[in-house]
Amino acid sequence: MSNLYTIQAFWDREAEVWVAESQDIQGLVTEAETLDQLTHKLKQIIPDLLIANHGIEQNHQQNITFELIAHRQELIQVA
Repeated sequence: MSNLYTIQAFWDREAEVWVAESQDIQGLVTEAETLDQLTHKLKQIIPDLLIANHGIEQNHQQNITFELIAHRQELIQVA
């Protein structure tokens, strides 16, 4: 059994971190300096949140698939 969860990430220019949120996973908000670090954190956080919110059963083997959609906007000033 596999579920697909969508995670939205955006670059917070002031804090200089990637911030991740999800409408699919209650309580999911986390941040990291790189997308790789963010992905690593999500792999740890998502199962815990799904178990806590009864999205999945503890001690029941199943696969969790998430899609990380990242958005970063930058301004380039040209002289």
